[in-house]
Amino acid sequence: MDDGLVWQKISTAPYDRDLELAVIEEGRVHPLVFACRRAPAGWFKVPSMERVVINPTHWRAWSAKD
Repeated sequence: MDDGLVWQKISTAPYDRDLELAVIEEGRVHPLVFACRRAPAGWFKVPSMERVVINPTHWRAWSAKD
């Protein structure tokens, strides 16, 4: 299994990397459709660096979506 496809706890999310974020509620994954980056000031949408006000529960490496 590719570890990049497994959801990780948000507390382990790295900084300055493109990530796919999700909220997992009642056993269902609700991923965001755009890449985000973690910064000391919060989460930002890639590539605009617009701040995203969310409380994600999980992350995994972003892979380009077609």
